[in-house]
Amino acid sequence: MEDLSIAIIDDHEVVLEGIKSFLEKSGIRYVEAFAKASDLLARASVVNFNQFIIDVELPDMDAAELIDAIHTLQPHSHIIVNTMHEELWVVERMTEKKVDGVIYKSGQLEQLIEAISAVADGRQYFCAKFRKSQRQIEMRGDVLSNREQEVLRCIAQGCSTKQIAQMLFISENTVESHRQKLFRKMHARNMAELVIKAIAEGYIDPSKIET
Repeated sequence: MEDLSIAIIDDHEVVLEGIKSFLEKSGIRYVEAFAKASDLLARASVVNFNQFIIDVELPDMDAAELIDAIHTLQPHSHIIVNTMHEELWVVERMTEKKVDGVIYKSGQLEQLIEAISAVADGRQYFCAKFRKSQRQIEMRGDVLSNREQEVLRCIAQGCSTKQIAQMLFISENTVESHRQKLFRKMHARNMAELVIKAIAEGYIDPSKIET
């Protein structure tokens, strides 16, 4: 543990400094803290970190994009997500990105040490709530295909059929076919109900919805 080099990113300064101090007191000697993804990536281009501890909600970059950028810069490093967001869309996205660990800020800070230790030993570490949500996703009926989810996200952003067709390089008839399947699979009677159910089932990040 004491030989690890760890980079932390969180947009809340108090949380960031609290985690840094906790890790240092726990015996991890080399810890760097960042409030912006751009600063972290600039540092990661010249310094090798064993692990990155990242938040989901950042001011200058989507967490999924940051994970991809870290993997590009340092393909052998490991990523632990430490977030307050327990929604299903977050669980699904982090599962897709194949991160090494996920813990929630609602849990005990000691879980972070457990996660760091497990990942350092070559294992994964996902808190119980995250595992439960993963099982919930796996048990969902009428699971939407990747293309249907793309169309759904475009609909939620207020895009027209023509715009969706242009964005996804498919015909307008194909968009309408996907739209009909979405209403059927989500058991929705109108657009508002479709979006509400999509949020509830974790298919849509509510922050991305057109207002």
